[in-house]
Amino acid sequence: MTKRETINGTPVTEEQIEAWADEAEVGYDVATLKKRGRGRPGRGAEPSQVVALRLTAEEIAALDARAEREGKSRSEVIREALTSA
Repeated sequence: MTKRETINGTPVTEEQIEAWADEAEVGYDVATLKKRGRGRPGRGAEPSQVVALRLTAEEIAALDARAEREGKSRSEVIREALTSA
């Protein structure tokens, strides 16, 4: 590696990369991976998608102010705005 990559501040060694590659080549048990509960929980029966959105500084400030005022996340405020439109 030309650049020292880290995970949580710990350098990743060539030996670790080799071990990960060996593990991947053997394969993974999908059922076991699904049991781990990795990732965010679903929002419904259908898979959800992440959508990038560009906002001005003023729009972000207004969004954050409303989210703070209502005790919600940015995403919750945006979803509510879409359903009320």
